[in-house]
Amino acid sequence: MSIRAIDEAPLSRFHRKLTWACAGGPFLDGYLLSIIGVALVGMSSELHLSAGDVGLIGAAALVGIFVGGLFGGAVTDKLGREAMYTIDLAILVGASVLSVFATETWQFVVLRFVLGIAIGADYPIATSLLAEWVPGRHRGRLLGVLILAWYVGAAAAYVAGYVMAEIGGTGTWRWMLASGAVLSAVILLMRIGTPESPLWLVNKGRTADAQDSIRKALGRTVPIEQLLAASAAEQAVEQNRFRDLFQGAYLRRTLFCGLFYMCQITPMFALYTFGPAILGSFGLGEGNASNLGSALISIVFVLGCLPALRLVDRVGRRPVMVWSFALMAVPLAVLGGGDALPITVVILCFCAYALLSGGPTVLEWTYPNELFPTGIRATAGGVATSISRIGAAAGTFLLPISLSKLGIGTTMLIGAGITLLGWVVSLAWAEETRGRTLAETSALPARFRQSSADDSERVGGLREGDLERS
Repeated sequence: MSIRAIDEAPLSRFHRKLTWACAGGPFLDGYLLSIIGVALVGMSSELHLSAGDVGLIGAAALVGIFVGGLFGGAVTDKLGREAMYTIDLAILVGASVLSVFATETWQFVVLRFVLGIAIGADYPIATSLLAEWVPGRHRGRLLGVLILAWYVGAAAAYVAGYVMAEIGGTGTWRWMLASGAVLSAVILLMRIGTPESPLWLVNKGRTADAQDSIRKALGRTVPIEQLLAASAAEQAVEQNRFRDLFQGAYLRRTLFCGLFYMCQITPMFALYTFGPAILGSFGLGEGNASNLGSALISIVFVLGCLPALRLVDRVGRRPVMVWSFALMAVPLAVLGGGDALPITVVILCFCAYALLSGGPTVLEWTYPNELFPTGIRATAGGVATSISRIGAAAGTFLLPISLSKLGIGTTMLIGAGITLLGWVVSLAWAEETRGRTLAETSALPARFRQSSADDSERVGGLREGDLERS
């Protein structure tokens, strides 16, 4: 279902403030996941960490993100967006503060795991809340801003790490971790007082609370009769559960969201690894200067997202997705030439890939929020994140092995193959959702509705489009 007062509202100060607050989560995610890489240089020396210790500390957050995404979205659909929206930030603040005082490897591993859980949970929490509040015509662009914030946070971490290391050397690693705690506290303060999603409230039958939430946020009073009718219609439709993500049409959508996400970030991780070697030819690949190089890599990916932010709402989700994947494979295929390629060609291919990857990047969180109904929207976003992290973890683990055993050329060709798989998945399953309400985008295609024997009984003869007009 949809609420017309939200879908037709002009973009306001509330929407902009909410976007900034929601973007604070991905910004922190990028910052906290990146600053540890800078801090580990000083940590390893001062705490005498072994290679195994460093690997455990680095992997703990990735495992936590998988767990947080898998279960955080489901909890959000049960307890509400607003409650989880601040709880996960409070966890980030607490774990970040404790990290400053940790002295043992196991302490860092546990705290990084907890941080990862909060990070993984924040993806579906913040994106579902924003998707359910913003007008439909701005939804794709504003949800895309959230993933853009991740790259900005990563770049900020590398710059902050570079500055601290220049001022105090590697011994400033605790200050680096403390900076994450401060930023987490600031974002938490920004989020306090955010109203609950009216769509979630109506889905739970709390129509009076939904009316109050809309009035406080948008200054509009929606007649309670409209919300009561919408709530009754919502309750008449079967309430989806976690297992429904893996059945029928929802299974196809779950696989689509998870697979394209995975096919997008797996080669990207390879380019992130390959990038410092490219920048090394310009003197930015070694020592503390490598942090500036890593920041530059993040900025190049930010630039790739900017045109995509406009195109997804103007041209449409499906063409941006399909064409981006097709074109992204080209520079990776050229990089298959390996060490024989001139450095100029390598740099051009790197930049081309980064610019072209903006399409799937800004749609990572848009599609899961548009293709699933209110009752499982956050759950679907979390599952898609978890599926993508399988590819990210596998890519991170296998990349060094592939580089040493197969060489850079073959490794890039494998990346091109993964990208083409993303193109095939998008060509087969990407749906066009531009300019439609959440009720329309999350409704099952007619052939799937007709295949359900009791569908008509559950909705009492009402279609999803009728619910929006109630």
